[in-house]
Amino acid sequence: MSCTHDFMLTALAGRAVLLSCESRQFTRNGECCIECPPGEGVLKKCGVTQTVCTQCLDSETFSENYSHTEECKTCTQCTGLMRMETPCTDSNDAKCICNYNYFFNTVTGRCEQCTVCPLGQGVYSHCDHDHDTVCEECVDETFSDEENSLEPCLPCTICDENETQQANCTPTSDTVCYSNLPTDVIPTSDLDISSSSLPDPFLPDASYSPLPGGETTTSSAGSPRFLGHGLNENLIPIYCSILAAMVVGLAAYLIFRRWNSCKQNKQAANNRGATNNQMVTPEGEKLHSDSGISVDSQSLQEQQQQQQQQQAQAEVQPQPSHSHTQEQIGRLKP
Repeated sequence: MSCTHDFMLTALAGRAVLLSCESRQFTRNGECCIECPPGEGVLKKCGVTQTVCTQCLDSETFSENYSHTEECKTCTQCTGLMRMETPCTDSNDAKCICNYNYFFNTVTGRCEQCTVCPLGQGVYSHCDHDHDTVCEECVDETFSDEENSLEPCLPCTICDENETQQANCTPTSDTVCYSNLPTDVIPTSDLDISSSSLPDPFLPDASYSPLPGGETTTSSAGSPRFLGHGLNENLIPIYCSILAAMVVGLAAYLIFRRWNSCKQNKQAANNRGATNNQMVTPEGEKLHSDSGISVDSQSLQEQQQQQQQQQAQAEVQPQPSHSHTQEQIGRLKP
């Protein structure tokens, strides 16, 4: 009984370990084999050692599932009548669909050209990459007068009150209407557009036109008119004269500007020279001492002469005697 109980416990424990291991594969050491996530493929399978994964290359290889055995797969290439709807990534393969105006036929397993609706039928459902065009018969005053895979049945035209219906609308043609309004046509013979009825803007007299050689011609109903003949030849010398006058005037203006500028510069130079001469005079010449003080030379000479005169007067004036001074002091005493 105890052996049976131990066996059951061992089986339950092994089952629990197996359920906890998502890959349900183990290494020789009893470790659960890890699975490579989407975007990574198996580089080295689990066995003696643990699983080794590698990153798939974007737009070249991919891996969509968790696996401990699958390697990175090569991306699908859209060729022939197929076009790419979504590009290939490291975790998803490219998705290819049929080109425009083609659909995938599930019966044949290939892309086939979309059906074109014949005359008398319009498009009920447009063709797409996964289904063909669906056409319908044109009924109830509708029509389709051309084969196409885009347009539905069009409504028939209804004639106006001033129009007469010549042909009824059918599934393959529209209504034909004819206008009852009269068409006014002016005969060309009633219009007098001869040259004699047109005024000549260049000639004072309509019956006379001068020619370059001095000849004259008389206009009539059947003769050609010379309107402005030789006018271009007469205008060319006038244009040349005007152009020459403009060139001469421009040259004269530039020469005048140059002469006026030189005159102003010369006058300004003369004014500056006169100003400098007025500022520098012999009487106002400055003497610069070592201390940097400027003194007028004439004023300095006058001051020296005054000092010499004062010294001479001081030497000539007599000094009071000592005895005379004593007498004055005695008088002052009480």
